[in-house]
Amino acid sequence: MLPGGGWSPLTWAQWLGHEPVAAAAVDVAALAIEPIDAVNCEAFFDYLGEQLAENGRDGRWFQPMAPTTAGVPQSRRDAFRAGFDAALGEPGWRRGWIARDPHGRVAGHIDLRAHASPFAGHRCELGMGVRRDLRRQGLASRLLAHADAWAGAQELRWIDLMVLSANEAAVALYRREGFLMQGGRPDAFVIDGQSLGEIWMARKVAGGKPAGTPG
Repeated sequence: MLPGGGWSPLTWAQWLGHEPVAAAAVDVAALAIEPIDAVNCEAFFDYLGEQLAENGRDGRWFQPMAPTTAGVPQSRRDAFRAGFDAALGEPGWRRGWIARDPHGRVAGHIDLRAHASPFAGHRCELGMGVRRDLRRQGLASRLLAHADAWAGAQELRWIDLMVLSANEAAVALYRREGFLMQGGRPDAFVIDGQSLGEIWMARKVAGGKPAGTPG
């Protein structure tokens, strides 16, 4: 029996719970970006665990690690916290930012960290991610711009990254954002029998000091 009173069959089915009501669209341009700190760190780790659970799903790889649903390993949590506490220029320093949706859930993140070499202090390494339901809406570009502005203020000169060659969407994003390929290594990892290559990319920091600038 179809409902009356102006109800459409679709609306009626949703009201009865037979079909999910579509989630309201999120305006990613309006999302606030905040630094990761002791207060929001656990929310960040929860989000990161959800991201890691997607790694390798449906053949889509974005991390050179085995698929896991166990969340972020404690050793990695400790490394993040230690990096956030370290001063810029100290070994292992790291800075990160998250964007939250209107419900307070983490929508995406970006982090910059020190290179292992003490002679690469003018450069940093990038890590980032966006929640599956909010991808391809411009949030990654906003996060990159935010991190780039911070890096420029710290007089860093280059942002480097490594991306799996199988992650074609990420490679395309970084190229659109001005990252240039520096090289790569085929068959760099074998995970669950799958061969994965890696690509190295870099972008000059906007406003970063050129090489040889004093002070």
